[in-house]
Amino acid sequence: MGLRDRKKQQTRSALTAAALRLADERGLDHVTVEEISAAVDVSARTFFNYFATKDDAILGDPVIDNETVCRRLLELPRDIPIVDAVLTVFEPAIAAMQADRELWLLRMRVIKDNPSLLLALFAQGAAKEQEFIAAIATRVGLTPADTFPQLASVVTGSAFRIAMMRWATAGPDEQLAGFVRESFRMVATGLATPNES
Repeated sequence: MGLRDRKKQQTRSALTAAALRLADERGLDHVTVEEISAAVDVSARTFFNYFATKDDAILGDPVIDNETVCRRLLELPRDIPIVDAVLTVFEPAIAAMQADRELWLLRMRVIKDNPSLLLALFAQGAAKEQEFIAAIATRVGLTPADTFPQLASVVTGSAFRIAMMRWATAGPDEQLAGFVRESFRMVATGLATPNES
């Protein structure tokens, strides 16, 4: 990125961090776009150059670029089992989240404390999930309407969310990657109970 793009990304990131901090301190309903903008020393007009709403600022940019994930999933050798393949394509996002741990834990806390954000988060993910299902279907030679691609998407997505929740309550030295691998390993072994695996 050039200098101008880096500055834009810094402003965007600063707005997200400010929105999260203020929402955590006061509650989402008690924070305005003007206050978020003032915390970063920009105008409300500048805020709207980056985000349509304060909810968008709090949810931030998706760490998983869906287009890249779908493309990488289709590029991996077809003999790699689907759970392992999904884990592989998620690895860059896992590393990015670990590197920005405090911000992610703050975002998770704010979302938990403000259930209205869940609807926005769900809407944000719905279209992406359909694209991911289509990529899985293409990879395994099925259609998106078939059970396997839908189930593979939902199960791996749930395994990832559970890993994130465990990471959020773990100590500061714990790695998200470890929790994700544990969840995915359980899925890959057919959810055998620990004494059966």
